[in-house]
Amino acid sequence: MLRRIVVKIGSSSLTSPEGGLNREAIAYFASELASLQSLGQVLLVTSGAVAAGFREIGYPERPRLLHEKQAAAAVGQALLMQSYREALSKHGVATAQILLTRSDFQNRKRTGNASMAIEELLKRNALPIINENDTVSIDELKFGDNDTLSALVANLLRADQLIILTDTDGLYTEDPRINPAARRIGQVDEITEEIYAIAGGAGSSVGTGGMRSKIDAAKIATRSGVSVFIGKATQPGELKSILEGHGQGTYFETRSSTLPRKKQWLGFLSTPLGTLTVDAGAEEALIHGGRSLLPVGVRQAQGHFHAGDVVEVVNRNNETLGRGIVNYDSDQLQDIMGLPGTEVVKRLEGIHRLEVIHRDEWISLKL
Repeated sequence: MLRRIVVKIGSSSLTSPEGGLNREAIAYFASELASLQSLGQVLLVTSGAVAAGFREIGYPERPRLLHEKQAAAAVGQALLMQSYREALSKHGVATAQILLTRSDFQNRKRTGNASMAIEELLKRNALPIINENDTVSIDELKFGDNDTLSALVANLLRADQLIILTDTDGLYTEDPRINPAARRIGQVDEITEEIYAIAGGAGSSVGTGGMRSKIDAAKIATRSGVSVFIGKATQPGELKSILEGHGQGTYFETRSSTLPRKKQWLGFLSTPLGTLTVDAGAEEALIHGGRSLLPVGVRQAQGHFHAGDVVEVVNRNNETLGRGIVNYDSDQLQDIMGLPGTEVVKRLEGIHRLEVIHRDEWISLKL
């Protein structure tokens, strides 16, 4: 079976610091992407629409207001796709544009439609070029320089490898711009709080992502069984070197099997409508016991929600444990939380399920 590879390229790798497209960089990446097609099916997730377009319509610097960024993206997306098409056509590669928003992933039917379209393009040996639809996206729902988008695409298409290219050669123990003695971390077997602690902020004026958003993307992808590389590629043949394990960057390994799409949605795309605080016993049962959440373990319920809604679960230190689909309305839960099952049955007539969250409707997000 062919390997499936998702490559994400950030704004800083495609544009100049002053804005506008770097045609030499696009020509280089086009050559590298074309060479990968001999190894498998390749998808590209690209940033750069705003950075490509803001100079074209007269902004002296990258705009900050939402409507200005949307206008710049409308111009820049056309320029970006034209450049990719011209560069890739020289290698005999057909291209296709796909614009997505977070709401597309939140709607399972739209996600399924997008998946079928992309699968057909791959079958036809076209290279899908995927970007966020910046012209209609709002700040509250944006992906963060498309790092999260690339992880969701990798999961959706059951990719084998996600390669996130940036202008930094991987994750360092400290910021190498400040401490020259900082050491690059070659491989991460597990994304822990320590890994998050050493991930810095945004390093480029033309992009919106930083190393932390890339770690977030790696967490999403590896949870679904996709291996991840974060680093740089500047020389011919380096994308192949990355696949062979010799890339300039950090590899994030996965021990997970493919996460079902429902759990992907639950963990990374759903919108929690409430928060449940649980005691230590319930935390142990959820995180380590593979068990459901029962009313007796709930200590506090916040928000207004109904049975079938998604809620977030935290412990008494307010640390996020995960998300689940709740089986009670919020007012019902207020009446029964902390009670054993026998008391719950007495208070609520005709309940179908005792569990507050069944283990099949739960995903752990605890590091």
